[in-house]
Amino acid sequence: MTFGDDRDYMWEGYFAGLTEPRHKEAVEYLRTLPIEVIAFDDVARSKQIVDQQVKELKAAGAEALFVHLPCWATPNIVVRAVQGMSLPTVTMTSKSAATHGMVGLFAAAGTLSQIGIDHIRVRDDFGASVFEDRLLPYFRAASARARLRGRVMGLYGGRSLGIDTGTFDPMQWRSQFGVDVDHIDQLEIVRRAELIDSERVDQTMTWMSEQFASIAFDDGKLTEEKLRFQVRCYLANKDINAEKGLDFISVKCMTELSDHYVPQCISAALMPGPYDGEGEKQPCSMSCEADGDGALSMEILKEVSGGSSTLFADVSHMDADKKILYLPNCGGMCSWFAGRSDDAADNLQHIELRPSVRPGGGAITYFTAAPGPITLARLYRVAGKYRMAIIPGEVVDLAADDRAAFIKARGKHQLPTAFVQVDANLDRFVDEFGSNHISGVAGSWVRELVCLCDMLDVEPVVMDKNF
Repeated sequence: MTFGDDRDYMWEGYFAGLTEPRHKEAVEYLRTLPIEVIAFDDVARSKQIVDQQVKELKAAGAEALFVHLPCWATPNIVVRAVQGMSLPTVTMTSKSAATHGMVGLFAAAGTLSQIGIDHIRVRDDFGASVFEDRLLPYFRAASARARLRGRVMGLYGGRSLGIDTGTFDPMQWRSQFGVDVDHIDQLEIVRRAELIDSERVDQTMTWMSEQFASIAFDDGKLTEEKLRFQVRCYLANKDINAEKGLDFISVKCMTELSDHYVPQCISAALMPGPYDGEGEKQPCSMSCEADGDGALSMEILKEVSGGSSTLFADVSHMDADKKILYLPNCGGMCSWFAGRSDDAADNLQHIELRPSVRPGGGAITYFTAAPGPITLARLYRVAGKYRMAIIPGEVVDLAADDRAAFIKARGKHQLPTAFVQVDANLDRFVDEFGSNHISGVAGSWVRELVCLCDMLDVEPVVMDKNF
């Protein structure tokens, strides 16, 4: 929304000629950015125009408000719009000395501060680096905030293995993040698995046999029957998610399913990715061991990155000297990270299905995550208040000697693992980090996450070279 002076004589005699061309320039420039822009032909310079534009923006599902103040504008109508939208807000004027824009900016933004409305202030010209460096991350964060509200997490089962860091308060989630939680008995997965059409199971089994690097069937732990049942569990879980409108999930698995039926490792490998044996699909973030904050961390990473696949892992080991985190998971990790491709074949050719060590048998996915930039993150609480650890890093190929030593130390319990090089002081990391689990997404999203934390009343803890 571009705002102007509500005095007709000043508008017609002076400010219209300065404001209207700059309004057109703003719309044209913003539409070159990777965002969807909702704009109007009219400059907002009366209560009636403000109310109409606010109504239309709300109806269109706007997620952030860009307040353009190229010249002097009547401050109270700006504040009216901002209060009416109640969205993350950027206020901007240019560097021009001819427009009285700074006066309009300070008059409006100063009022917003006085009444406790957080916002960003920018004094620069269109095309400046501030758009890429500051505003686009802010807009992505605003979008993630908006899309989190109304999301539903499916929580299958309850606390696993006594891991308290995975538990959470559903009412705190509703209040702070706008996220609902649907509790589901994980035995519903087992019940529904028996009802899956055999043709769907056959289709997925054929796809897996063609796509995965190998399947190490044996006569005990990993039989074709066990793998088929894991596939049935995945398809059942997928169907339940769709029927209940679940946006992301967490499954307890251990110990009931892992010990007495089959572990849910196939689900953990396929659910967060963009494909399965039935074709392309939307990624569905999934954490293991009923880790709610882990699942929410994954969903946040998915949203700030524009819908990317996310991983979930244990913080299992580290090389403090080389600053490498060793991040395996208990048997299933998002398969996208094996090759970093949206083409299933590019990823699955690097993945072996090996027998699980769990009493229930079945398969685990074994691979090493492919190199590339990654942003790790984790929601955790200190005395009931949420913090988010935000860790920029690089997935690396471990040196041969280090990898051999790790494999030897782990013995028969080999798991899918990401080796992540970080800049953080790992002694401080040990002192601060609030969970045994961590989540991640490809790329660099630190600025987006910091902005989102500010919007969600979460304290960001950036663990980079300055940490």
